[in-house]
Amino acid sequence: MKKIPQIFFLFIITSALYSQEYLKSKAQPSNFLSKSYYSINFGGILYPFSNNNLIEGYETNTFSKNYFSGRLLLGYKISPDLAIQFGTLRPASWFKYDDVNGIGYERSVWINAWSLSLKKNIQLHKKVSVFGEAGIANVTRIGFSINDKIIYSDAHFASLIYGVGLNYTLNKKWRLNLNGTFLPKSIKENQPSISQITFGFEYHINKLKESQIEKHENNGHFFPKNTIQVSYGTSKIGFGANRFFGMSLKVGDFESFGIPVFWVGEVKAAHSFSVTYQRLVFRTEKIFSLDWGVSITAFQTEATKENVLAFSIFPTMRFYLMRRKDFDMYTNYSLIGPTILTTGNLDNLNTGPKTTYQDTMGLGVFFGKKRSFNAELRIMHYSNGNIFPQNSGVAIPIQFTFGKTF
Repeated sequence: MKKIPQIFFLFIITSALYSQEYLKSKAQPSNFLSKSYYSINFGGILYPFSNNNLIEGYETNTFSKNYFSGRLLLGYKISPDLAIQFGTLRPASWFKYDDVNGIGYERSVWINAWSLSLKKNIQLHKKVSVFGEAGIANVTRIGFSINDKIIYSDAHFASLIYGVGLNYTLNKKWRLNLNGTFLPKSIKENQPSISQITFGFEYHINKLKESQIEKHENNGHFFPKNTIQVSYGTSKIGFGANRFFGMSLKVGDFESFGIPVFWVGEVKAAHSFSVTYQRLVFRTEKIFSLDWGVSITAFQTEATKENVLAFSIFPTMRFYLMRRKDFDMYTNYSLIGPTILTTGNLDNLNTGPKTTYQDTMGLGVFFGKKRSFNAELRIMHYSNGNIFPQNSGVAIPIQFTFGKTF
């Protein structure tokens, strides 16, 4: 069960990239990609932790709950109405027990679920369908201790996941979703049920006609075939961007200000240097492209000054926000890039195995004659995605990046 998320994700990425690489046109998706989609959803979550989950002698009268949550899915259509989905579900910020035993202890419980499920659509109308979902989930819970005494234990277990929902088709590419997802409680693991209601969208990749391929390739919009980049970052500028996009930035009375689309990490990098190569795999007419990449990152931790190397291979989704005469502006997002670290358990924290994942998020531009040059601001994160309870995570602050396209 522990290996299901890694194996399935690697299968999807390897199949997509390998099958696409040998097509003559990057505008025409491969057979594999043409049956694929991704889905992004946000909404509310309920996971009713209580004093009953704590060991005898420990309780609190107040709890801090943030009901905002998200779910990200990658899907592959086995048939037009049947798909297999892989993804993650988690709250934006963690459930917190306030003032345990009335003596000032504040402790959080972390929860995360990776899932593999089947989704069956039933068409009600040309544009409207209902669906049912059923599968398995890899659930990880990180509990807490007080004075080295375990008050709520960690847990890592397999669970059923199922749900229902509504799809509204806007066109061949875009669908709107209303989702209800449920994971039953586990008495054995002392884990309450998890319920989530979200609203979001699906983006489907489709085959193009020959006339469309020629139109896409000759429309004048720039998509770099190859890009090599060098990046440097320092903690002296702080981790504000990491915390904002991890919804953990403290602003005034707000303890969790921001947008929950990224992660921070308990281990903080003091300095980082990266060399990255990316190659175009697939492009749409104007807005979206998919690259594969490899990178080497060297960083030093703040607390214990450990020097670490990270070797990664990853997919990158790039969305073009603005196209002008002198530049093209984009944002990119890379998730779950398999990574090997040269050191584990950094800064005396349980960061998990040396085999982990790299996530990056950036804002950049291509500029110059023939868009030969690239500049980008990027944040990075290393963790195992809470697939294992030992997952303190590593935060890499903003990197200043310069690149060359060819």
